[in-house]
Amino acid sequence: MQRLRQAQIIEKTVELVAEKGYAGVSLAGIAERAGITKPAVLYHFPSKSAVVDAAYEHVLQELVSHVGAAVEAASAEDGPAAYAISMIEHLSVNRHHTRMIIEALGNSDAERDSAARWRPLAQLVQTARSARGLAPDPDSRTTALIVGGAIDSIVTEKLQDPDYDTGAAAARLAALIDATYTS
Repeated sequence: MQRLRQAQIIEKTVELVAEKGYAGVSLAGIAERAGITKPAVLYHFPSKSAVVDAAYEHVLQELVSHVGAAVEAASAEDGPAAYAISMIEHLSVNRHHTRMIIEALGNSDAERDSAARWRPLAQLVQTARSARGLAPDPDSRTTALIVGGAIDSIVTEKLQDPDYDTGAAAARLAALIDATYTS
């Protein structure tokens, strides 16, 4: 029961942060959205920051699971493209998650390890190059940062323009990755 209540609080926090931004969310608002009292929220989480951090970790885990499954299903040669396409797909479909991530990164007290974001993609680039018989990328960190920036830009454009075709953009980015970094 306790885990179900925590999951409910986290779900409602994601919704509220996505709709109102970090500054527009309070423990009382989370409690109201979840249909419980503020003390009940505080029973599970000691502060607003703790609830937001838990919500951030939840959406991040869902993203990692989605992207990880896509990369595992792809060949080693196609790992970087699968990473980019699946990340764009997940963040485009789960707009509340995207906004939650943006708000949490900008407002949370928790420190974020930037290498945790770029390192997996840098490794995928190296693995793809090796599988294709190519020399290692001399600067896979920068390659991963460039691709990550493109992913961020595509997802941000979708947030600004709901009609933006992220599927076509993801395919174009995948082709660019293939032509530029893994061929």
